[in-house]
Amino acid sequence: MSRLGVPSSTLSHRDRGSLVSNSNSDDASGSPFSRSPGHSGRNSPYPPNGNYGAQRFAEDLEGQNDERLEGLTAKVKLLKDVTIAIGSEVRDSTVQLSQMNDAFAETGSILGGTFRRMNNMASRQGGRWMCYMVFIILVSWFFIFVWWFRR
Repeated sequence: MSRLGVPSSTLSHRDRGSLVSNSNSDDASGSPFSRSPGHSGRNSPYPPNGNYGAQRFAEDLEGQNDERLEGLTAKVKLLKDVTIAIGSEVRDSTVQLSQMNDAFAETGSILGGTFRRMNNMASRQGGRWMCYMVFIILVSWFFIFVWWFRR
């Protein structure tokens, strides 16, 4: 509802202009600008009561208000779309992070089992496994070093 008790959806730009007062009452302030000069007898596109300028000004203001209102409506719609997109992105990211957490937990359990088996193997073989591991690490570093500098 508007301030006038009329549903705002039924007021159009032209209807609102008709709500401006068209009274010809004399202003009690005595200002020389309070009354328009009398009708001169010439043909004029303006009505003789002198309120055409005020009515036109009010219609122009209503038009500007309507344009700004449309602009604000478009901006609000854009912000709504952005917030909806952010919300869906957050939900998708949450699901993806949950899946990554599960994958890392599974990888941790696999690595824990691998280290446990490696420690069992090391305890059965004695100290020879350490020599094999150092040899494998040195050879792999050598190949990585040669590959890196031959590029």
